[in-house]
Amino acid sequence: MPNSPSDTPRRITVRRQGPLLMEGPVEVELEDGTTVSSDRFRVALCTCRRSRRYPWCDTSHRDRARRSDE
Repeated sequence: MPNSPSDTPRRITVRRQGPLLMEGPVEVELEDGTTVSSDRFRVALCTCRRSRRYPWCDTSHRDRARRSDE
């Protein structure tokens, strides 16, 4: 994605025990070089790698956090 002075910056929200929340649409390049995209207005990217829909977050991190808190 080329940057130009007229492009507005994308906002990324970092959560301590959760996903990266990004303003969409986005394209994500995976380790193997493939590209996946989403046209949603807000996208949650998995940072814990527990998601069955990786790189998209499916809230799998919540189950793990609750069990460790008990």
